[in-house]
Amino acid sequence: MTAPVFVIGSLEGVTAGTVVELDGPEGRHAVSVRRLEPGEGVVLTDGRGRGAAGAVVRAEGKDRLFVELSELPFEPEPAPRVTVVQALPKGDRGELAVETMTETGVDAIVPWSASRCITQWKGERGLKALSKWRATAREAGKQSRRLRFPEIADAATTKQVAALLAKADFAAVLHEDRAYTSEPLATAELPAEGEIVLVVGPEGGVSEQELALFEEAGAKAYRLGRSVLRTSTAGTAATALLLGRTGRWS
Repeated sequence: MTAPVFVIGSLEGVTAGTVVELDGPEGRHAVSVRRLEPGEGVVLTDGRGRGAAGAVVRAEGKDRLFVELSELPFEPEPAPRVTVVQALPKGDRGELAVETMTETGVDAIVPWSASRCITQWKGERGLKALSKWRATAREAGKQSRRLRFPEIADAATTKQVAALLAKADFAAVLHEDRAYTSEPLATAELPAEGEIVLVVGPEGGVSEQELALFEEAGAKAYRLGRSVLRTSTAGTAATALLLGRTGRWS
């Protein structure tokens, strides 16, 4: 059986042979839900690139697990880094987008309140939705056995997205209308280092005003293929394409 992954607050200073304690919600899940026994393997991560593989020594109570470490893998900073600006979808499609992009390997996701978004994050509702996105990324990171989880930024305005695009080494906006773009993302010239920022619009598409602002910031409109994907799946497909073409999947 593949060793389960749990998140721990810090792995600073640990070495092979160190016994660490996993407690809190993660410890409770390991002890009371997974019912891990002494000798079983586990992987711990801080979600920021550090990992630790080891074996269970003992459990105490309902939420404390002690693990003796044997290996200390590290996931370096990715190059190039891929950030997806994701327009807010309806219902739970936002969590679906975050989950699949995390499993695919995206490095950061920026929620975007586009003008044509039906869903808008405001007040407590917005904070709750953002919290769900972050929890989804954390769980998907564990499920996909990542040691470096994607950053889920605060919701951005269109002007903030434009500023992000202006600083990118490669800036792209997915657009399904061939009147705006004739170049497929599959043939774009991509950088080997730095930051790639990709904008995924809402179901109603990126407005002309938004597209003009993004182009002014240095972004170019690209298409994925003949079919038009939903906003909740386009980012995942594009991320897979970019990771394959930049060599990060090789």
